[in-house]
Formats: sequence, C-alpha cells, structure tokens
Amino acid sequence: MPEIKLGRLEKLDLRSVWTNEAGDFTPWLASDENLKLLGETIGLDLDLEAQEKDVGPFRADILCKDTASDSWVLIENQLERTDHSHLGQLLTYAAGLEAVTIVWIAEKFTEEHRATLDWLNEITNDKFTFFGLEIEVWRIGGSEPAPKFNLISKPNDWSRAVQRSANAPGELSEARQAQLAFWIAFKAHMEEKSKIRCTKASPSHVMAHPVGRSGFWLNSVASVWDSSTNAKTPELRVDFVIGEAKAKVYFDALERQKDEIEHELGFPLVWHNPANARMCRMYVRRPGDFTKEADWPVLHEWLRQNLELFHKVFSPRLKRLGTPGAADDAGDTNGRA
Repeated sequence: MPEIKLGRLEKLDLRSVWTNEAGDFTPWLASDENLKLLGETIGLDLDLEAQEKDVGPFRADILCKDTASDSWVLIENQLERTDHSHLGQLLTYAAGLEAVTIVWIAEKFTEEHRATLDWLNEITNDKFTFFGLEIEVWRIGGSEPAPKFNLISKPNDWSRAVQRSANAPGELSEARQAQLAFWIAFKAHMEEKSKIRCTKASPSHVMAHPVGRSGFWLNSVASVWDSSTNAKTPELRVDFVIGEAKAKVYFDALERQKDEIEHELGFPLVWHNPANARMCRMYVRRPGDFTKEADWPVLHEWLRQNLELFHKVFSPRLKRLGTPGAADDAGDTNGRA
C-alpha cells in the first residue's frame, strides 16, 4: 500500500495577511463572501450597511443588518488581544442603539473579556446579544491562507427563552407556552436537517428566517386562528414577507410573475396586500394543531419543506430586484432578468 502523504497545518501571523486593521482587515471582512463566512459562524444572515460608521462618540468598524429580524449588527475588529478600550466602545454602542447584536472579533480573547461577554448575555434582555470570536489564518504547504473564526462567547437562546417563560408564568397563556415549546423543538429540527436559519424561539405565533436581503424575510407561523375562515382553529403557514418602505412596489412587481412563481412552487399562494398596511406577504397554509406534541414531527417537516421551497423560488428573485423606480423594479424573469 503506497504511503499517504499529508500536509502540515501552519498558523500564520495575522499581520502577515492584513498589515492594517482599518485599511486591510475591515474591507476584507465587509465583502459579501466574508460576511457570509462570519454569518455562518454566528448563525445570522448579514447585510452590509456601512463601514467606519459613527455611533455616538466612536466609529464602528462595520455596521450590518440581520436580514431575518431587520435589527442592527455592529462588528468591532482587533488584530491583537482584546483590551478594555474596545470593551468600553462596545458598551457605548449598545447604550446608543435600541436593539443590537454586538460582534467583537480579535486575535485573542483574555479570560476576563470572555467572561464579561458571557455575563452581558446573561443579564441583558433579548434586545442585546454579544458574540466574541477569535480570528486565525492557516495554510497547508504552499496553499493560500485560509481564515477561521472560533466562537468564544455567544448568547444562549434556549436558556433565555426558558427564563422568559419561567419568570412570568402567569403572563403566558397556554397557547403561548405551547408556541414557545413548539418553536424550541422546531429550531432544533431545523439545525439538524436544514440550512435555513431560525431566529430565537419565543412565546409567539411566528418565527422569522432570513432570505438574503434586508426588508424581506420568511415566516414560520403556528397560529390559533385559521386565516382562511377567521375561526379559532389552529393552522400553520409559511409566509414570504415584504416589510421595507417600498413594499407595495415590490409586491406588484412580484405579482406580475405570479403564474411563474406558483408554477415553480407547485401550488397556489395567497397574495395578501392590505390597503391599510405597508407590509405585504404571500403564503401557503394548512390546518395543524401545534399544541399536540405527538403531531410535531409532521408539522415541523411541513414547515421545513415549504421554507426551503420558498427560499429556492424567492431568493433568486430578490437578487434581481432593483431599486424602486428602476425598469420593472423587480426585473423580468422571462429571459430578460
């Protein structure tokens, strides 16, 4: 049997790849490809808003939106060990924004700074979350350098959801408690079987999922109301939601592709565009009692399959969506997109 030759991993000094933090590392990280790599590590779908953005008295390295929740994600970089100065900046950022995810990236986290992020995740509410990541660069032989993010600190979504329920049991109805349990189990199901990301489980009828662009998202819905009859009968839905300022414009552009979209999906949609609300949606529904735990495997699988199908059909169209006022606004997918 011939000898198998294996390469040897070599860890590189960060400064040999990025000489300058602001001039080299921040622009590298702000690219679509590398924000996607970071997003995959922390479980968020990141859409770049700005580099070197003023937030209060400081200038944040990178400001993004989480496309699933449309909330702010602020990224602070260090090509050295963490220090108290950057920790103070992060706390100032959090104080200046109503809801934000803070991502602190450094070459090395001190034990006290890692413990501080863990403590902040324990004491703050769901409007504030903190991630700590160490960045490394490796290569094998003469290969190109390859970045690697190591997650040092993260929020514990499970414990927060359970704590919300435990702290205020009298405030949660039986339906809300059932929804919380349903979503906790569904998120675990999705993490095992799907690449579609889920937001935090909560005692609510809805869980959101990113679809690749801020202002647009998917919803999984477990409701006590039947949307087709307005009767109090449990149902499940998968929605494609348009929630940004020009929602009506984009809805009309997509509705012009209704036949093609429904053909690709394999079933008709409900096209919901209320005159008295900005938000629009297209959805598919089915009866389903989320309060019956024995039914969860079937219901979770129905949600997963339709989420993946919606993502497959709508996500490419979002990439062709223009700015409002551009020709056809959404682009014509019939060979001219």
